Amino acid sequence: MINATNITKSFGQLQVLKGIDLHIDKGEFVSIVGASGAGKTTLLQILGTLDKSDTGTISIDNTNVNDLKSDKLADFRNKHIGFIFQFHQLLPEFTALENIEIPALIAKRSKQDAENDAKELLNMLGLAERMNHKPNELSGGEKQRVAVARALINRPALILADEPSGSLDSKNKEELHKLLFKLRDEFKLTILVVTHDFELAHISDRIIEMKDGLIVK
Repeated sequence: MINATNITKSFGQLQVLKGIDLHIDKGEFVSIVGASGAGKTTLLQILGTLDKSDTGTISIDNTNVNDLKSDKLADFRNKHIGFIFQFHQLLPEFTALENIEIPALIAKRSKQDAENDAKELLNMLGLAERMNHKPNELSGGEKQRVAVARALINRPALILADEPSGSLDSKNKEELHKLLFKLRDEFKLTILVVTHDFELAHISDRIIEMKDGLIVK
């Protein structure tokens, strides 16, 4: 699913990534761990094509993303990669249903198709009765499940998650972890997670440890 070779990234004089080689198989659930400042989030953003590396090549699902121009890259990202962030990043003026529909509408799917898919996901995630609520009317766990549904709406092959349970209490954290594994199996996903959560890391298929911009284990 992911092949990355010699990924480096600097911000001014600070070199954050110092030559990352990474291989993630299809269907794997992989956690990236390491101290703050190790370069985990920077790597995730580059793998998700939200940022560009200074050197190196990245192939995602047999597509060399380095060769894609900006409009083609945005289209690839929208259709092939789902993102889950620590603080959900829902748009406050839209309902749960509308937030989930947005990536599908960006992909130029019909409004009816997007709505039907979003409702199906809301029902699957136990949120059918909350579809017309805005984010400020949802609990932390509900917001994150809406964010998960939004990540799934275009049926991506790859999910990238940055501290997905970092803002949740222990009960919602455990439920989210179980949900991610269930969805991995149901949707045949590959999931790559940056996390400080010891429990999530240790139920992953594989742990990658980073330190000072390098993979050390």
